[in-house]
Amino acid sequence: MDLESIDTGKWIELGTEYGLKVIGAIVIWIIGSWVIKKITKGISKVMTKQNYDESLQKFLLNLIGWILKILLILTILSQLGVETTSFAAILAAAGLAIGMALQGSLANFAGGVLLMVFKPIKIGDLIEAQGELGVVKEIEIFTTKIISPTNKEIIIPNAALSNGNITNYSTEGKLRVDLTIGVSYDADIKQTKAVLLKVLTDNPQVLQDPAPTVNVSELADSSVNFAVRPFATVDDYWDVYFGTIEKCKLALDAAGIEIPYPHSVEIHKDA
Repeated sequence: MDLESIDTGKWIELGTEYGLKVIGAIVIWIIGSWVIKKITKGISKVMTKQNYDESLQKFLLNLIGWILKILLILTILSQLGVETTSFAAILAAAGLAIGMALQGSLANFAGGVLLMVFKPIKIGDLIEAQGELGVVKEIEIFTTKIISPTNKEIIIPNAALSNGNITNYSTEGKLRVDLTIGVSYDADIKQTKAVLLKVLTDNPQVLQDPAPTVNVSELADSSVNFAVRPFATVDDYWDVYFGTIEKCKLALDAAGIEIPYPHSVEIHKDA
């Protein structure tokens, strides 16, 4: 049919019919988005009152938000005249095809569920996984974000995280600081142990339970090495680590105990 043969009334009728549908779809989108925001906010308040784990809260809110948005999109399509039953069938077939193509993403989703169910980690934990060290910032549907000691954001797929080894430094609430301090062979072992142990016991950031220890660990080539082992909270770990090294050096100097340093030996052959 030629466009010129369609009278003006027909154009107005078509414009009115589809225009109202488009306007209705826009209104539904605006109201629906507002309702979804209110629902997720309400659920968040309930979870907070019930003392839900922060990681679980974010994961569930993310999942609920996506489900509600999909339902909203289906409602808008129905408003525009798209047959939702047939669309659902098409969506299911497409979902199967997409699922086959995105097996990795589905594995990441399953990994995220496992992390939420078994809770090997939570937001704020210091962990080491997949060769990365950092504090857990967020556990999302497909990935987990951690912040490295150099303040870099690292994103790890949940499938790899849930199927790999995870070292959680925060679970027990305390960490042992492993240090080695070497002194001269001329130094008195008992005096050295007393000086080093006093450094640990005088430091308020060093935990006294478990008690810090100082023991001879090695008779090296040019030094007697002591294993210095204080315990600290996760937050105080690096302060204790670096502070202990500095205070041990100052205390040994004050006690007149020599810390050996590498010497170069030159051999001169007579002409």
